[in-house]
Amino acid sequence: MTPRNIYITEFDKKRLEELIEVAEDFGDHGRKDLAALAAELGRATVVSSRDVPADVVTMNSRVRLRDLESGEDMAYVLVFPNQADISSGAISVLAPVGTALLGYAKGDEIEWPVPGGIRRIKIEDVLYQPEAAGHYHL
Repeated sequence: MTPRNIYITEFDKKRLEELIEVAEDFGDHGRKDLAALAAELGRATVVSSRDVPADVVTMNSRVRLRDLESGEDMAYVLVFPNQADISSGAISVLAPVGTALLGYAKGDEIEWPVPGGIRRIKIEDVLYQPEAAGHYHL
């Protein structure tokens, strides 16, 4: 699958770069999750919080997804690692699916490697995006 254009807000990019920097300062060099997030940030189109399209997944967005293999529907909120709680549907941006979701939009199909092969999901809907709701500093 060809990588699509992704969007990230200036505010989210700054906070995520700080997350990577702090982790590296504490000796977490070479972590694949941090490298994957840094790569996504590096290729993203950076926009202001007021200009991000309302259907784009930003930090603290709630999304409805469909697994393209099983047909299972699921909902997640994309959060920072310290807020992650998979039992309540809060998934870390450092989890492979979290990194994969960041910056993509409603209707996009995403795939990433997992131990058993390739996982494929579709973003069915962005149920809540902070910026679209006027919450620019969540």
